[in-house]
Amino acid sequence: MVELYDDERMDYLSADESMKIIQSPTAFAFSIDAVLLAHFSSIPKKRGKILDLCTGNGVIPLLLSKKSYAAITGVEIQERIFQMAERNVTLNGLSSQLQMIHGDLKEMQALLEQSSFDTVTCNPPYFKTPSRAEHNHNEYLTIARHEVYCTLEDVVKACKRYVKPGGKVAMVHRPGRFVDILEQFRKHRIEPKRVQFVYPKQGKEANMLLIEGIRDGKADVKILPPFYIYEQDGSYTQQAKEVIYG
Repeated sequence: MVELYDDERMDYLSADESMKIIQSPTAFAFSIDAVLLAHFSSIPKKRGKILDLCTGNGVIPLLLSKKSYAAITGVEIQERIFQMAERNVTLNGLSSQLQMIHGDLKEMQALLEQSSFDTVTCNPPYFKTPSRAEHNHNEYLTIARHEVYCTLEDVVKACKRYVKPGGKVAMVHRPGRFVDILEQFRKHRIEPKRVQFVYPKQGKEANMLLIEGIRDGKADVKILPPFYIYEQDGSYTQQAKEVIYG
C-alpha cells in the first residue's frame, strides 16, 4: 500500500482507470503540457532506453510506459516531488521498467551513461527569473516554473549529453522561447526536425510549443498542423480528446 502525505491526493491518470498518480496542489500536479509531450515524442516501442529530465512526479514516464516496453529513467531535483515519483512507480507496479533518480540534471554523469538513450524528453522550467521578487511564493512551484536550478541551455546540454547520436530529443515549452530553443538546439548539435504549436482554441495565440530534434541530424524541419485544445464552446476538440482520454 502506498501512503499519501500532507495534501497529496490520488487521481486516475488514464481514462480506463488502469493507472493512478499521486499529486499535490502545493508541491506538484501535472498539466496538459506533460500529456501533450508524452503523446508527441517519438520513442522506441519494444526495446531501448528513454530518459525524462525534470520528471516531476513521474507523469511523463508513466504515460510513456503505456506505449513502450523500453526502460525509462526519470530525473527530478526536488526531493519531495522525487519521492512522489518513486511512489507512483510502485503504485502502478512499474518498478521493473521505470527508475527514478533524485538529483541535478547538470550533475548526473556518475549515474547516467552518456550518449546511451534513444529518446530524451523534458518539460523544463519555462520562465527566466531576473529577480527573487518575481518568484512564486510557493518554492516548489518556483523551481518547477522558473530557471532557478537550471537554464534552458543547461537542459539542452544535458539532453545532448545523454541522447545517442541519431537519437531524439523532445521538449514542451512556451512559444516565446522558440528562437532561444532553436539557438540552443543548433549550438549543441541537436537539429530541429518537428515543431507543433498548441493553441487554446482557434483565433487565439499559441500558448505551448512542442519540438523534437535529432542529435547530429541533417537540416530539415517540419512544421506540423496546429493543435487546438478547446472548441469555441469550451469543450475539448476531438484531437484533444484523443490525446487526453486515449
